[in-house]
Amino acid sequence: MSEQQAWHTSRSSRRRGGAGRRRVASAAVALAAGVMTVGALAPASASAATGPDTVQQRLDALVKADGLPAALASVKDRDGRTRHYTAGVGDLATGAKVPVDGQVRIGSNTKTFTAVIVLQLVAEGKVGLDEPVDTYLPGLVRGEDIDGRRITVRQLLQQTSGLPNYTKYDLQPRYYEPRDLLDIALQHKADFAPGTKWAYSNTNYLLAGLIIQKVTGHTLGTEMDRRIVKPLGLRHTYLPAPGDATIREPHPKGYYRDSADGPLRDVTETEPSWAWAAGGMISTNSDLNRFFTALLAGRLLPDAQLAQMRTTVPADDLFGPGGRYGLGIVSRPLSCGGVYWGHGGDLPGYETRGGVTETGRAANVAVTGKPSDEPAMKRVEKVVDVALCR
Repeated sequence: MSEQQAWHTSRSSRRRGGAGRRRVASAAVALAAGVMTVGALAPASASAATGPDTVQQRLDALVKADGLPAALASVKDRDGRTRHYTAGVGDLATGAKVPVDGQVRIGSNTKTFTAVIVLQLVAEGKVGLDEPVDTYLPGLVRGEDIDGRRITVRQLLQQTSGLPNYTKYDLQPRYYEPRDLLDIALQHKADFAPGTKWAYSNTNYLLAGLIIQKVTGHTLGTEMDRRIVKPLGLRHTYLPAPGDATIREPHPKGYYRDSADGPLRDVTETEPSWAWAAGGMISTNSDLNRFFTALLAGRLLPDAQLAQMRTTVPADDLFGPGGRYGLGIVSRPLSCGGVYWGHGGDLPGYETRGGVTETGRAANVAVTGKPSDEPAMKRVEKVVDVALCR
């Protein structure tokens, strides 16, 4: 979608909200993978082994026609039955199969987790949506045309603050404290006056994460585990600690190209601190389906806060015609009518798209390697539409 939420490392992807700089992607992991021709497709899991269906066919096409190393998906129907799919290879150097429902870096899907915690704190009376950021982080947010006394918590979550996007600037492949990243953003002028426009900025969720830590007295990772991951039984989901560059469980390797015709580089292992509350989490397709299903079913937020989260503003420039942004969640129209709710995420090496419908269907798709052009990215997004509409 474009996330589409978006963590592309090229200039065009930054216009779509991307969070990784090319220098981070190429320098954080300098290992270039030996590129081999993508060979036989890994089979779908046993639950989907009755022959290629439209989801499988489209994943196969992403590998064959668009040159993506791996594609994997999980689709849950209204009765809770889940089917897993894979295509391509999980490791270009060895030809290893794509692990069924393998872990991936989920990029800006992390924003929905962060927003849920803020809204839980709202329900607990500890945070006010229309309170200024300065209420919780006094004096921290100051810059040219930037003043935390005039930016509200709601504007952070809805991407209407006007704060510059720190990931557009010169990030290095190293550890960052959240306040280091904030300092990068505050060196630049505000994009617009708070509340007057919509524009995707990872700085908004950097601040949301700092508010969570200030109000709770705990790390963001601790609050994610306590409030979301453990209650929902998301056994394959976590926020990596600073310095933890690995992916813990079976996963396809993530690849990145410095240019459209450049070689694929293995960027699987990367310092995660620069993405943090805006995009640092690791999960699986099925865990994301479980999370978004539970969220829309009211299992994580009271009705009042869920209604606030689902109050949206137009975001067509990033999410396509009909795309709308709520408080850390996106609604997008389906070709069969209605909408689905999710987010999506792009991080060097991995892209994820997915969401849930009002009727309880859920689908999430992950691919490795950045699609080479916008039409290819649209074909990734179309897999979600096909899965939710069939």
